[in-house]
Parts: sequence; structure tokens; C-alpha cells
Amino acid sequence: MTMIIDGTNGLTFNDSSTQTKGGLVAGGTIATGTVTTLTTTTISDGTNSTSSTNAIQGSAKAWVYFGGQTGGTIIGSYNVSSITKTGTGAYTINFTNALANANYAVAGLPQKNSANNGMWMNQPFSSTTQNTTTTTKVQTTNNANSAEDAGFVSVVVFGS
Repeated sequence: MTMIIDGTNGLTFNDSSTQTKGGLVAGGTIATGTVTTLTTTTISDGTNSTSSTNAIQGSAKAWVYFGGQTGGTIIGSYNVSSITKTGTGAYTINFTNALANANYAVAGLPQKNSANNGMWMNQPFSSTTQNTTTTTKVQTTNNANSAEDAGFVSVVVFGS
């Protein structure tokens, strides 16, 4: 069944019948409240749509962009509360909200500083001691595979 909620007319169903707005609309606007659980199979903006599974499992669970040489100063983030610098090029990323489990993917991109000629990030994906539901650890290294602080670091986390 298709239903359109309109702040003026109330509910309109796919058979074009309209239900009264009593209790649903207050002062021409949709009454506010909290939806604790919304179950749907498709999410649409009226033109494009996707399955709710894609939206839930395909979205980043956390991301952060931080200064690698400034001790992990966060420049921008989602679901990251802080960065702890644990050594040269070594950072622990602390999540604001715990993830569902520790089986998630971490991808990152360090940006070189003016003193080095290139960097890459080494994330031990198979180590269960690295990923927890509340933290992940990343290590930036130079082209010689030696630990080195990156100028800036971008990290994104995907999981269920």
C-alpha cells in the first residue's frame, strides 16, 4: 500500500482516498515524535530508490580526516570521538558509538608531508587484536616501509 503524508490534507492512499488529519496534523504541520523502529524494504526520494539493506550495510559506519603530525587532531569526522597517537605513524581511532561487531573493513589514505616522497597505510585486516567494536588501529609508513607520521590521514570504516 502506498501512503502519502501531507501536512494539509492528512493521509492519501494509493486508491486516492484521503483520511482525515485528526491527531496526525497539528497547525498545518505533521505532528512531531520519535519513530523507534521503522521497517521498510525500499527507500526512495521519489525518483531514485535502493533497498534498505543497501542503505544500512553500504553506508560508512565511521570516517575521519585528521592531522597525522599534530597528534591526531580531528579535522572532520563521523562516529569518531577521538584519535590517540600511540607512536610514530601509529594511531588508535576511537568510535563514538560501538559498531555491531569487530568484523569490519578499514580503508585509509595517508597524505604525504613535504619531507617525504610518498606514503601508504598498513592496516592488519586479519588481526582480531586490532579491530574492536570501539576502536581500530592504523599505521602509516613511508615507501621504505618505516613508520612515519603522515601530514594528514583519511580513514573510513564499513561493516554491518
